[in-house]
Amino acid sequence: MAKKTIRIIPSPLVLAIILSFVVYFLALLFTSSPETENAYPILLMNYYQKGFWDLLAFAMQMMLILVLGNVLALTPFFQSLIKFILSRINSASSALLLTVFFSIILTWFNWGLGLIFSALLVRSIAEKARLNSLKINYPLLVAAAYSGMMIWHGGLSGSAPLKVAESNHFLSDVTGIIPVSQTIFSTMNLVLYASFLILIPLTFFLLSKIKINRYTPLSDLPEHVSVSQSDTKLKRNYLGLVFGAVLAFIVVYQFYLFGFSTLNINLINLILLSLGLLLYANLDQFMNAVKTAIVSSAGIMIQFPIYAGIMGLMKYSGLAEVFTQSLISISTPLTLPVFGFFSAAVVNFFVPSGGGQWAVQGPILVEAAQHLGVSMPKIIMALVYGDQLTNMIQPFWALPLLSITAVKAKSIIPYTFVVMIIGGLASIVVLLLF
Repeated sequence: MAKKTIRIIPSPLVLAIILSFVVYFLALLFTSSPETENAYPILLMNYYQKGFWDLLAFAMQMMLILVLGNVLALTPFFQSLIKFILSRINSASSALLLTVFFSIILTWFNWGLGLIFSALLVRSIAEKARLNSLKINYPLLVAAAYSGMMIWHGGLSGSAPLKVAESNHFLSDVTGIIPVSQTIFSTMNLVLYASFLILIPLTFFLLSKIKINRYTPLSDLPEHVSVSQSDTKLKRNYLGLVFGAVLAFIVVYQFYLFGFSTLNINLINLILLSLGLLLYANLDQFMNAVKTAIVSSAGIMIQFPIYAGIMGLMKYSGLAEVFTQSLISISTPLTLPVFGFFSAAVVNFFVPSGGGQWAVQGPILVEAAQHLGVSMPKIIMALVYGDQLTNMIQPFWALPLLSITAVKAKSIIPYTFVVMIIGGLASIVVLLLF
């Protein structure tokens, strides 16, 4: 990423630290000290420390979702899929629509898989375009590859819906266990996803027809680099294959016993691990892919404790209760999901991780929903829709894609901003209708 862009957009870690100070000072302003010998500023620091370690298991779960999704994108199977897609591309329009389609479909299954696969796909398309003198708008194509992040949180790797489907999650005493049949597979969410499958490709197709768009000069497209994450001549090691098959059997048996209600973050990670072991030739090849992918999880590892500290500060100081009462005072059962949607869209600028945002904002929205009698699954999905909305102009999760494609964030944001507007309108409509 260009130095200028880096100066304009603070790093996600910087944003997390800034938010910690902001919440600390808000707690000083809007909450009062209990009867204690400790000075209140010191007590607030203790609240932060108390919450700092509460989400370690959640952080590990989210790291695995990203790493294992990335590992899948590097498998020989998906590398072959990229070659197959390239063989079907003979125009800028076909390249654009195929990119959007695979970005949305794969990101719904796993956001790490969809993000990395789409990045590798558009890079390969650009290399082919350079070799074959095919005219494309490369930044528009990269924006299309990122469009899957508009729908990720409502998909099978969505942090909040999967977390509340687990037993003993940190809000279980309020929400209970909410199966994915009421969130990810709810009629509301499936209708919204179906509308995105139509609206997002249509939006990109119309953007490609605007006269102001220019084709990227062939000299500015990336050159072909032979980088192979897999060697088909490697000797097959059956230990990994057998272990992957055992894990796959466990997954299938869980579905047989409990149906889709058993789906949660842990089972998703087990599915991804089993597929990775099955699709690589041997364990060495699998671990090489893991080493390549694990770099992308560094942000989650270091930022989740900070988000947990923020959550602890808001919870133990009573600041969450203050925000809840403020939200309740201006909301009705009809408008609360919409207000929750907009608040989540704003908070996503400061807490770009969906899991971190759920930890910080989830307790506030859940308590407000409880007071107003709003459906818990609906308020959770309102947060989900708001969080994924501003991914289109928050470049945190775009960084791996920008690195692979060698495109600057400022080049794709004009396109993703339009997608955000269209997606936001569709999200509000479903929240009001259902």
